[in-house]
Amino acid sequence: MKIAEINMVANGSTGHIMLNIAKKAREKGHEVLTFSTHVFNKRYKRLPAAPEGHIYYGSRFENAIHYSAAQFTALNGCYSALGTAQIIRTLKKFKPDVIHLHNLHSFCFHFPSFLRYVKKAGIPVVWTLHDCWTFTGHCPYFTLENCDKWKTGCHHCPQISVSPRVRVDRTDRIYEMKKKWFTGIPNLTLVTPSEWLRDLVGESYLGDVPVKVINNGIDLSVFKPTESDFRKKHNLEGKTVLLGVSFSWGKRKGLDVFTELAKRLDDSFRIVLVGTNAAIEAELPEGIISIRKTNNQTELAEIYTAADILVNPTREENYPTVNMEAIACGTPVVTFRTGGSPEIPDETTGSVVECDDIDGLEREIKRIAAEKPYSTEACLRRAESFDMDEKYEEYVSLYEDCTYRADLSL
Repeated sequence: MKIAEINMVANGSTGHIMLNIAKKAREKGHEVLTFSTHVFNKRYKRLPAAPEGHIYYGSRFENAIHYSAAQFTALNGCYSALGTAQIIRTLKKFKPDVIHLHNLHSFCFHFPSFLRYVKKAGIPVVWTLHDCWTFTGHCPYFTLENCDKWKTGCHHCPQISVSPRVRVDRTDRIYEMKKKWFTGIPNLTLVTPSEWLRDLVGESYLGDVPVKVINNGIDLSVFKPTESDFRKKHNLEGKTVLLGVSFSWGKRKGLDVFTELAKRLDDSFRIVLVGTNAAIEAELPEGIISIRKTNNQTELAEIYTAADILVNPTREENYPTVNMEAIACGTPVVTFRTGGSPEIPDETTGSVVECDDIDGLEREIKRIAAEKPYSTEACLRRAESFDMDEKYEEYVSLYEDCTYRADLSL
């Protein structure tokens, strides 16, 4: 079987998922091409060497034009025609049996021409929705705004400045364009990492498209109980360590919740935040330990292991990796009931409180610290279901099923 995967980048969480699925498919004897755009961010002097079977499409210049044009027209997804034509030419020669799309909403893709090709060719398409962008007029998430316009038709968007950022509100037009583009794809199967997102898809204009839930996974050879001197190094011996991990701290991730908890909890507790920066540190009250970054995933596993509770007061989320990583290191989780976050801890590995219920969160933290109801052994049993290799196997099986069903429909 020949497989093609496309994502806007080859790095980051979605890029790694794409490349790891490709690796697993190759191990199964399949032929795979992966595609990502050129990075036009000025921080990158040159692109990294292409991984096996990977093609960088388009050009930095074209993507910069797309970015600038879409800022003023809001027509994201309507530029980068030359780079997308490069993908189409390559695919016509490669003749894939299935095409797998990932995140393509960052000024790097020309949907009209690509979907004309897909619809004409009749190639089965798998599309993993890593957020809600595919069925909204602009935003990737809408929970914080409590907005449900996406169910009937977006307009007067309250998040027009949210990435992918634009300067004019044409969400009504973009919503109708996307509805036309995405509802007419033959042999389309959607994948969501969480049941929460699957249920939202069912309420959208994509409600008639088949959806399969394939949870994200993690590397259990890295995220496992890992001893270190972290507690001694930071004078945490004898303390109940509450850990927060994010690499985009702000209201969405609940930074203000940790600030409030630091005021409420006594000296027997200590909060550690990973993924901060100088600006965030300036906002933190005294007593919160700030770690700007870790050198590698093993160091992060050491911090998870040293903590007593991972506190995840996220307000917008799909299927947070940090919950899985903590549990795999033997540390229970307490999280807000939002997105797919409550789907990760079970009754033996953590608890869930209602979003923004800081009183309830405080009570639950104190209960867990006092009663210690969640054991390391229970966490490790739960973590067995997080194995990323098993998740990638599910994708390969889905490809095979999609191509089989497409053959039957001929």
